[in-house]
Formats: sequence, structure tokens, C-alpha cells
Amino acid sequence: MHRTNISSDTVWESLYGYSRAVRIGPWVEVAGTAAVSGEEVMFPDDFYNQTSFILLKIQQALHDAGARMEDVVRTRIYVTDIEHADEVGRAHGEFFGNIRPASTMVEVYRLIGEGMVVEIEASAVIRDQP
Repeated sequence: MHRTNISSDTVWESLYGYSRAVRIGPWVEVAGTAAVSGEEVMFPDDFYNQTSFILLKIQQALHDAGARMEDVVRTRIYVTDIEHADEVGRAHGEFFGNIRPASTMVEVYRLIGEGMVVEIEASAVIRDQP
């Protein structure tokens, strides 16, 4: 099967040797995505807005790979304070609605950048378009 690497040109991709997303056949894996634009952390320490921003970035990566949010089958959510699970979950629910992918949310000690409080990965399987 053909492999396509999708890049968002963040500094970490080239420095750490990874892609924003990878598509092989109908499968798309979106790497851990944080609320960063360029080198700036967006909405520092704001769980709801970071989650919304991240899901927009994931939506773009999926689009670049030929997929849609409706193709997402799993998300993995990392938060620095599980006490904010409701804020993160609310934003996640607003994006996914009735799609309802399998999802896991776990608390981690910290993320790579100051002010980052949420990171999300997504897995998708591209189905025949309606």
C-alpha cells in the first residue's frame, strides 16, 4: 500500500523526525497535536479552547490526508489536570457529536511546551464517501 506523510511544518516535525499525519491505504493516524500555531502556544492553560483549537488542526490534517472527522474511529486525549475533563470532553463532544469515536482521556505530568495543557491523537479509517 502507498504511504503518504502529511506535514504541518511545525518545528518539532523536522527536529524530532515525525509527520503530523500518515495515511496508508484507508488508514490515517494523526500524531499528538497540541494548541500551537507557529511557535506560539494558543490559549495558554485554557483546556476548552486548546481542545477546540487542536480539533480544528486535526480536522485539517485529516482533510490533507483525504479523510473527514466522520472517519475518526479513535481519539486519545492527554491532559495535565484531569479536573478539567468536563471542559475537554465538552469541546470533544461539540466536534464529534453523533460520530462518537472510541476515546481515552488520561492525565499526564506535563506536555512539551509551557502553557500546553491538552494533546490529542486521532485514528481514522476512510470509508466510501456517501
